[in-house]
Amino acid sequence: MSVQDYLEPAVKDFADQAKATYSAQLDPQTFMGKQYIAGEDPLQSQAINMAQQGVGSYQPFLNAALTAQQQAAGTIGGLSSLTGPQAYQQFMSPYQTQVIDETLRQYDQSRVGDRKSIQDAAVASGNFGGGREGAMLGQYDAESLAGRAGIAANLLQSGFQNAQQAAANAFTQGGQLAGLQQGLGANMLGLSDFQRAGMGQDISALGSLGAMRQGLSQAQLTAQQQADQASAYEPYGRMTQYGNTLTGLLGGVAGQQYQDPQAGSPFQTALSTALGIGGLYGKIFK
Repeated sequence: MSVQDYLEPAVKDFADQAKATYSAQLDPQTFMGKQYIAGEDPLQSQAINMAQQGVGSYQPFLNAALTAQQQAAGTIGGLSSLTGPQAYQQFMSPYQTQVIDETLRQYDQSRVGDRKSIQDAAVASGNFGGGREGAMLGQYDAESLAGRAGIAANLLQSGFQNAQQAAANAFTQGGQLAGLQQGLGANMLGLSDFQRAGMGQDISALGSLGAMRQGLSQAQLTAQQQADQASAYEPYGRMTQYGNTLTGLLGGVAGQQYQDPQAGSPFQTALSTALGIGGLYGKIFK
């Protein structure tokens, strides 16, 4: 019996199996499709939601800063009325005239008794209406007028000095207030930057961790996809080996050895992708 006769049943068996194998429809959905794509990780969803909520979150701080700066500008503008030779006038007491008038009235009353005493003494000594009485009354009235003028001048000077000091104090306090308002504006801007930077760091951390977990899930799904693909193509590889073996036994030239589709490391590929995606979260709010 020749080799051909001996292998004839095997060749017929190979032909039957090859016909069945290659006539069967290969369903790509068994090893391809969205079921092999890892979904969004919950941490990624949290990072995305936080990023969306953070858009425009700086606006309240900016509004507060602008308000504080406007108030500072208004305060500084108002300081111009507190400088110059007339600055004291707005701080003069509105009751100063009444105070001066009442003080002088009381002073005049206090001098009436002494003047009457001079007149009584003149009557008692028989000099009433005489030159000596007139001289004494004249001197007394002159002293009274001088004292009256001195009291009025002192009251006016005191009021002026108090008004000047009040104007100076108001100027100093206005400058301090303007400085505080400007500082508040700067602090609000600083808080805005701090808030956005802090939120950006949180988003980066959540997004990177989520991307890492998504990468691990994707590596598992990719490994499963490779296994399912290898299983789907396994009959074709087996038939190719079977046919090559028969061809070699019959003295023919065997065809190219079938090789399963090869892919890179699922973990390394998914990890590289995850690191790239995770880095994007760190760029938010920068």
